Amino acid sequence: MANSSTVPLRSEIGDQFKWNAPSVFASVEVWKAACDALKDDLPALSALQGHLGDGPGTIERAVDVLEDLIVRAGQVVVYATMSHAVDMADQAANRMASQARGLYGQLQAAAAFIDPELLTLDRDTLERWMRERPRLAMLRHYIDDLYRQQAHVRSPEVEELLGMLGDPFSGPAMTAGVLTNADFAFAPAINSEGREIPVTQGTLNRILAGSDREARRTAWEHHTDAYLAHKNTLASNLATSIKQSVFEMRARRYKSTLEASLFEANVPVEVYHNLITTFRKHLPTWHRYWAIRQRALGVSALQPYDVWAPLTQEKREIPYEQAVEWIGQGLKPMGEDYVRVLRRGALEERWVDVYPTQGKRAGAFSSGRPGTHPFVMMSYNDNVLSMSTLAHELGHSMHSYLAWQHQPILYADYTLFAAEVASNFHQAMVRAYLLETQVEPAFQIEVIEEAMSNFYRYFLVMPTLARFELEVHQRAERGEGLTADDMNALMADLFSEAYDDRIQVDCERVGITWATFGHLYRDYYVYQYATGISGAHALAQRILSGEAGAVEDYLGFLEAGGSAYPLEALQRAGVDLTSSEPIEVTFGILANLVDRLEELVSA
Repeated sequence: MANSSTVPLRSEIGDQFKWNAPSVFASVEVWKAACDALKDDLPALSALQGHLGDGPGTIERAVDVLEDLIVRAGQVVVYATMSHAVDMADQAANRMASQARGLYGQLQAAAAFIDPELLTLDRDTLERWMRERPRLAMLRHYIDDLYRQQAHVRSPEVEELLGMLGDPFSGPAMTAGVLTNADFAFAPAINSEGREIPVTQGTLNRILAGSDREARRTAWEHHTDAYLAHKNTLASNLATSIKQSVFEMRARRYKSTLEASLFEANVPVEVYHNLITTFRKHLPTWHRYWAIRQRALGVSALQPYDVWAPLTQEKREIPYEQAVEWIGQGLKPMGEDYVRVLRRGALEERWVDVYPTQGKRAGAFSSGRPGTHPFVMMSYNDNVLSMSTLAHELGHSMHSYLAWQHQPILYADYTLFAAEVASNFHQAMVRAYLLETQVEPAFQIEVIEEAMSNFYRYFLVMPTLARFELEVHQRAERGEGLTADDMNALMADLFSEAYDDRIQVDCERVGITWATFGHLYRDYYVYQYATGISGAHALAQRILSGEAGAVEDYLGFLEAGGSAYPLEALQRAGVDLTSSEPIEVTFGILANLVDRLEELVSA
């Protein structure tokens, strides 16, 4: 199916390969009724405004009402978001997604009084109530964190207003998503035989990972050219999102957007700068890899579209079911219960929307809330890269599943900083299993290529985007303008440093890279991929080496959800991301993979 020359319609895909929408709502009509009921019940929360000081019973009532509304709103959002993601040209689904975001914004506005009102209460009294009332005891971390953030919590009126901004401020991200996933039409790639190959957001990666260099070149150029044709609109859209961040930073009285973003998870800004410094220190490892890749491909000059080109022609086809089997084997050290839940979700409960279809959005993600499955949306292409993506997203899903099983609703979510550890951990474990058990040299090369592709994304592209993101935010904070040409020039310069002279940089096409990453609409998201892959490999090393208690420590990290700060939860699991050590360790693993690849391709 994934090797078809045409992208199938969604109706042509078997239900077993589609996300289990009926498990959330039986129909759109039932979803609409849930939206109406949720809207009708929001006043039950607003009615408690001004009464939290009446006694612990009132706070218990507020917690009960809020948790109920959060669960119901989450179900509404997940159903609409997934429906929209799998067919972004579906106008009805687009409308549903917009309505769901609006409802969630209304919930945020209705709940906005809680934090500032709790801060008006005497803390000693709050402490006594938490000791005396078991239902309130679980608020300990929430209250501690609230007082930590006290200087940035505004009055109830301002908090209500900021909560109401959630929906309209989501506009730039939605505009970018709809424009690039639903409205963009890419010219087809042309292979070396002159045959046209459809280019979509779901098929691009498969073409770029193919052996036909002309197909890769034309696919990459036609894909980036569509973005370049809309560069001014996309730049204005991103600049608007950045200005919104600057507004929120100032409204909450932070010194910078970086501080504002990292403060929420209690991550010092030094962690961000430490990552960038360590990344730049180890760029020579990447430069060595580019030289090996150039020699292996036998090209006079490496181009950006050669980054994913196969180094062996003996490609193994990996059907979806086989991928699930190998992922389960790789995670066997985690225990039978862990693997059983994962297999059931991927094969029986239909957590995964598997194959590329027309209108499906680019990329992959895990999406769910308590009361739903932790769904995965992706475009599986029967190869090692797709298997790795599946493992990655199932890492997020298992993190969610275990957090939901062990935490109350208020702590069921976790920070982005913690999220990318679980996903990359899965990939590290599965990769180690395959390299140990699948001894054929060609497949070993495939596995290492997948590893390098993953490291390229998370340990080169994401830190480079993080450098870009920090600079454009700082320019906005200084009141400087942001044009498409400014953004493209900055992006091209940063990639030129990362590529050295080993990859030729087409300044316009490489420069527009920023526009291809919707991640930039979530402030300071991208750096967390690099910290995440560092934490993941450090934790995987503990388990693979058989260190006593390592599995239990890691499961404890997953089960903690949002009940602890991410750095604290990771330290309990055995890794300290306030230091450069995990980043250094992971660059060491990267260097070893480069060494191993050089031996294999030379042989």
